[in-house]
Amino acid sequence: MTLAVIGSGFGRTGTKSLKAAVERLGFGPCHHMHEVVEHPEQVAHWPALAAGRTVDWNAVFAGYRSQVDWPGAHVWRELAAAFPAAKMVHTVRPEEVWWSSFSKTIGKLMASYRALPLPPHIIAILDAWGELAGKVTFGGRLDDRDTAIAAYRRRSAEVQEAIPADRLLVFDVADGWDPLCRFLDVPTPAEPFPHHNLRADFWEVLGGEPA
Repeated sequence: MTLAVIGSGFGRTGTKSLKAAVERLGFGPCHHMHEVVEHPEQVAHWPALAAGRTVDWNAVFAGYRSQVDWPGAHVWRELAAAFPAAKMVHTVRPEEVWWSSFSKTIGKLMASYRALPLPPHIIAILDAWGELAGKVTFGGRLDDRDTAIAAYRRRSAEVQEAIPADRLLVFDVADGWDPLCRFLDVPTPAEPFPHHNLRADFWEVLGGEPA
């Protein structure tokens, strides 16, 4: 099994909904941060990468047909090269809506996670995320709106510059099945497009939102 779909969009751009959608379309299982949280054996790859060691992408994504969300989205260039037949889906949403969601979820978590009663493997993946996306993408300034939105814009521009248009879909999950199904060349399901991972969903898997 090899990756057929690669997601380059930031967390909080509908990546959990996209995970459910691509799995429904036959491109599952789909790797996502929730997979790392639920499968501790997944974690070791990412601290190794954060420490500058080489990782085997086929081993990292063994058993998966697609990948969306962080941590995989941080290495979208490497994945695009490692899986040249895969199609790229770059999730977007209005940037102020994204920032509002990010600041109340991922940003808040990264500011407080060491004080929370989290399992060691979750601490380890958050440590790795901080070294990777936290420092490299956001310059360590997760609480700064302008810095975060600049990073958000930069990622979209970089992806669209690097990936040929026939290999890339810039996708807002609010647009539903049609653009995704056309891009992946699969039939459109009759049921509604899945919408997941509201703010409460994010905190539920971590034991509740801190005060």
